[in-house]
Amino acid sequence: MRQPPSIPHIALLVETSREYGRGLLRGIIRYQREHGPWSIYFKPHGLGEPPPSWLAAWRGDGILARINDRRMARAVLRTGVPAIDLRSALHDAGVPIVGIDTLSVVRLAVGHFLDRAFRHFGFCGTPYGEHRYQDERSDQFARMVAARGFRCDVYQHPRPLPTSWEQEQNHIAGWLRALPKPVAVMACHDDRGQQVLDACLRAGLAVPDEVAVLGVDNDPFLCNLTTPPLSSIDVNPDRIGYEAAALLDRLMRGRKPPRRPHLIEARGLVVRQSTDITAVDDAQVARSVRLIREHACEGLGVGGLLGDVPVSRSALFRRFKEALGRSPKDEMTRVRLERAKELLCETHLPVAEVAGRVGYRESKYFIQVFHRIVGITPLRYRKILGRI
Repeated sequence: MRQPPSIPHIALLVETSREYGRGLLRGIIRYQREHGPWSIYFKPHGLGEPPPSWLAAWRGDGILARINDRRMARAVLRTGVPAIDLRSALHDAGVPIVGIDTLSVVRLAVGHFLDRAFRHFGFCGTPYGEHRYQDERSDQFARMVAARGFRCDVYQHPRPLPTSWEQEQNHIAGWLRALPKPVAVMACHDDRGQQVLDACLRAGLAVPDEVAVLGVDNDPFLCNLTTPPLSSIDVNPDRIGYEAAALLDRLMRGRKPPRRPHLIEARGLVVRQSTDITAVDDAQVARSVRLIREHACEGLGVGGLLGDVPVSRSALFRRFKEALGRSPKDEMTRVRLERAKELLCETHLPVAEVAGRVGYRESKYFIQVFHRIVGITPLRYRKILGRI
């Protein structure tokens, strides 16, 4: 295997206007600090802009780019150097891809909504055919919902397309009004999620009581710009950037490019007010679920729950099963493990301390429960999905 130049010269064609692009850059920076140094050529570049004029004359060793169209793909290929695409918009462009595992994103979304007992679903994306990966999210979400025995209403853009923001928002608001309630709506990304929440406001629809809205990318600015704040899926851009840099390094050393895209699983789901509800008609079950979410990690048990809910143990178990398909204890375990996943991904706390913070007195028992339900140990989960 040949050795790369002593200091490889790398061009970055990644936009910084959104959290996703900044996350990619964080991962790339981490990799080059661990395995570099690299000489990095970077100038601010928008996602939809044409290939930069300097690229044709640039003489370097590798490129990491968000390739949005065939013009950019051709410009990158003409350089003749190893390159990685971090966009996934074109699967036949001839550039190796490192990107998001769409199935993991959709699985998190559907699981989140089903955990909250929704039975009506919608998906709001961009016009079909404009972005392949967004079409995949729509298709997979609808299929996964159908596989659970439910129907998904996919937003259909009017033709011709609206020429103004006001027209588009009014059309989305009309679609939302017609959906059966309560409904869980997945947006293709946070930008679209913000539009859906604005349309709910225009339509006089209560969020999350009538419409729960979930975005993708977990951009803190966009998610907190909305009313109410938008729940969103963290697609792990730091890890994608890191793995893309690692693959580019291997290609610069003479390794053959992979035949298939390298897809990274989403890190997790960040719950904010836009989906913070359980869509059940049973008031006692809804109250119990809220108590569990608020206090399960403080050690709340079924006995403590019964002290706050005026029903018998057998009646509560039966009503939980009817409404959610699981027992109160199962719900407590689910809430504790979801919090444990967040701590494993976002902190360096020892596993024993994570166990204590989510309500387990013995770390050994916590590890057993985590492995039984998640399928891997807490340390393995941290290694795969934790922040770099």
